[in-house]
Amino acid sequence: MDTGLDEGSITSENDRQQIFLPPVTDAIIQRAEEGLAAARDREAKESVRESLANAEAMAQGNFHKPVNGELRRLFIRTIIHSLFRVKVEYPERIPQVPAILAPNHLSHFDPFLILSEIPANPFYYILGDARTLYNKWWKRGFLSWNGGVIPLDRLWKEELAVIEGARKNREDLVDLAQAIAQDVPNGKSLQTLRRLDKIIQGILSRGNGMLIFPEGKLGTAEGELLPLKKGVAIYALRAGVPIVPVAIIGSKDLYFRKPITLRFGEPLIFPQSQRPKSSEVQAVLDALQAALIDLLPSNYQEQKGIKLWRNFINHALLC
Repeated sequence: MDTGLDEGSITSENDRQQIFLPPVTDAIIQRAEEGLAAARDREAKESVRESLANAEAMAQGNFHKPVNGELRRLFIRTIIHSLFRVKVEYPERIPQVPAILAPNHLSHFDPFLILSEIPANPFYYILGDARTLYNKWWKRGFLSWNGGVIPLDRLWKEELAVIEGARKNREDLVDLAQAIAQDVPNGKSLQTLRRLDKIIQGILSRGNGMLIFPEGKLGTAEGELLPLKKGVAIYALRAGVPIVPVAIIGSKDLYFRKPITLRFGEPLIFPQSQRPKSSEVQAVLDALQAALIDLLPSNYQEQKGIKLWRNFINHALLC
């Protein structure tokens, strides 16, 4: 069946083989529809454009001062500590120089959790999914106030699942898949990737830090790790900055007073390379993956019993 979908405009066959696509359920379709609506939302698109322009200005040395790091940390920390019991292990391993923090990724709540516990200086920028960060008015307001975000355009796994379903003769998915292909930016153009690299290199060279989730998407379970993307290794090698692996434990399923642990690993330091070879990139990814696996629990068990405000918190923080 001809779905009218351009293979190259969505993602390559090799990319799709590396993505663990969920089965196309009603919930997956609903999430893809929500993603499409966010991509079409004018206010969200304007917020993403403004945030990207501000990050670019900062990277180029133009005057754009985000909110004070101490104020940002205090505000986020106050909210998070009122909801959860957070334990931080080995915070002394966080460098006092520009670095890339590379945590595993369990929920959309993770970047704020990290920011609440790390030192305010250097000021850390978040590289995160544009539509997840700006899909609700309160998120847009908060991020507009505190700055420090580099929005990343990409297709969600739910959208990719719908597209793949349409290619496999699911006629009921064709219209939605075509709309996703038309209206959802995938961020894979060479111009976009070069702009992103320039921003990140500029931010690191000016004494700031980056928070990058190397899995590139949400993990499926506590203690498990998805294959790591090359970007974090390339950025670190080109900038000559250390990568700090961070294990997030307990944020997959949230509820009131849930215990959550942040476990920082030893900084990983590699020789700087402006044009890193594939072997150099792979060596960084192998070292980072081994470090993260070593930090993550091998037998994580969720606590049993009453989980207060579970549905409310998960819906409010994870959507």
